[in-house]
Amino acid sequence: LLCQMALLLACLVTRHAPADQSDAKVLRLGYFPNITHAQALYARATRELEDKYGMRIKWTAFNAGPTAIESLLVNAIDATFVGPSPTINGFIKSRGKFVVVAGAASGGAGLIVRKDSGILSEKDLAGKTIATPQLGNTQDVAARVWLAGKGYRLRERGGNVSLVPLSNPDQLTLFRKKQIDGAWTVEPWLARLEVEGRGELLLEEKSLWPDGKYVTTHLIVDRTFLADNQGTIKKLISALVEITERINADKTAAGTILNAQLKKETGKALQTAVIQKAMARVEFTWDPIPASLKESAAAAHRIGFIRQEPALGGIYSMTLLNEVLKEKKLAPIEKLTP
Repeated sequence: LLCQMALLLACLVTRHAPADQSDAKVLRLGYFPNITHAQALYARATRELEDKYGMRIKWTAFNAGPTAIESLLVNAIDATFVGPSPTINGFIKSRGKFVVVAGAASGGAGLIVRKDSGILSEKDLAGKTIATPQLGNTQDVAARVWLAGKGYRLRERGGNVSLVPLSNPDQLTLFRKKQIDGAWTVEPWLARLEVEGRGELLLEEKSLWPDGKYVTTHLIVDRTFLADNQGTIKKLISALVEITERINADKTAAGTILNAQLKKETGKALQTAVIQKAMARVEFTWDPIPASLKESAAAAHRIGFIRQEPALGGIYSMTLLNEVLKEKKLAPIEKLTP
């Protein structure tokens, strides 16, 4: 009788267990307190992942991509929103430890200069100092590629343009103190340098890309975590798609929510003019825009920032995203290369 009762209890437990036991696992998720990571900020502000989807999230904020990638490579986080250049470097370095599962943002980056710096055009950068958020981050590599294409050499290689890594808050401080001439950065810092630092936008990066589309932020997940936690990641992607639609439907309302979350995280809300400019420059999308990733890798290789030929086969895993898009009656992402 005891054996029969034990068997019955085991059956009941199995019958009522969740289909994906991994949903109970904590997802350690990285992001940056930037407008180009709006879906993460929005989810934090509204607790959508926790309350609507029942997920357990441990959030980790980063200043720039290389640090986020290193955290993922040492298994300190399971997934992160991040830009393309650190993704490329990390994928090559780790021999494919993670995959891109969705896009998040396009645009929202560029080169801004002080109005009194003497930089009136791309021909005036000799002898100047330009900041980027971190060595090897997406904006840093974009600046290196663009400068090389304009015939400039960096001071570190015997040239006359200095490219210095500075965290975004330090960029604004030194910009105001006239200790840097400009910065290649990302929103909302681009708009903050323009409004609060009274800078001038010299180049919006989207002007360099076909149809103005290039990946600024996408979502990557550790390959092993993805295999073991399909249900959890599908919920994350579903939330990303829903939040993206909501942001795009009313950017003004979304900007208010994002600004409140930025104040909570940084201690200071953005000026209205800053949040408006930042939201207008960023396109929020779940499309990872793979052609731009491939071109970014090739360009980084051409200038010697990536020494070996970038092998990116298998970097995309769109199965869960396409399942979500099909369920929501949205167009799928076509098969991707590399």
